[in-house]
Amino acid sequence: MTAYITKRLLIALVTILVASVIVFSMLEIVPGDPARVMLGMNATPEALQALRDQMGLDQPLLVRYFDWIGQLLVFDFGKSYTYNIPVRDLIAERVVVSLPLAIMALALSTLIAIPVGIFSAERRGRMADTLSMGAAQIGVAVPNFWFALLLVYVFAVWLRLVPAGGFPGWGAGAWPALKALILPAIALALPQAAILSRVTRSAMLDVLGEDYIRTARAKGMPRNVVLWHHALRNALIPVLTILGLQFAFLLAGTIIIENVFYLPGLGRLVFQAITQRDLIVVEGVVMLLVAVVVLVNLLVDLSYAVVDPRLRTSR
Repeated sequence: MTAYITKRLLIALVTILVASVIVFSMLEIVPGDPARVMLGMNATPEALQALRDQMGLDQPLLVRYFDWIGQLLVFDFGKSYTYNIPVRDLIAERVVVSLPLAIMALALSTLIAIPVGIFSAERRGRMADTLSMGAAQIGVAVPNFWFALLLVYVFAVWLRLVPAGGFPGWGAGAWPALKALILPAIALALPQAAILSRVTRSAMLDVLGEDYIRTARAKGMPRNVVLWHHALRNALIPVLTILGLQFAFLLAGTIIIENVFYLPGLGRLVFQAITQRDLIVVEGVVMLLVAVVVLVNLLVDLSYAVVDPRLRTSR
């Protein structure tokens, strides 16, 4: 078990190191002067020089890289030239929207997908299986922004049950804030639930044909115990893999949904920073998201050892 954890930690550290080199190189591959790219062709020489000094562009490449890594270790992502405030403060303002949204979407996706996948696997080849997997195929094929527009029309414009967009802030109360995140969470969760249900069904079908499942049924165990305790636990590894990837996607890939619902989250921040050519913000947010993705996948890898005891003793 110790060797397994050590190996996964080393892989995570190497991944973050390689990602930091790639993200840092983003400024280096920009054609021309990065300061001029960010400020535009009409920038004054004084403004260009001030930004070069701020970004340390007059320093050697390796010196700038290690200075940047050192700043990241103390959560110093630099200062946005557009907003003139630290990038760390911008991220702190936006993550309180994106993180709850991602958690809500992942919870909805899991609550929908796993029961549907088990239901469909148990009824393989029947009409219920065909209908549920057909609906899942539609969910995979239809983009989430289309679901978002449909939900806005039905629940915000027609029924007037929830706001069509915007975010009142957590200072307005927990319920108004959560209410503003319901439609975006559903729009994000439905396509992910479709993918996860198909993976769950496939994993369950592989497990339901095993000898120990037939033995459990032959001993007269209740159907729910066989499905939820024996079969599901042994089918969880591919499901956990998809869950980890989905959480990373939901946290980092919400640019379209946050723009549809006018949510001030990390996705919208990245979109605004790209349009404003604020590369310092883009660097900081992307590196943070890389670290979160690596951390989530590390936790998923460690959860494998909890689900599958063979990994605790295997070499």
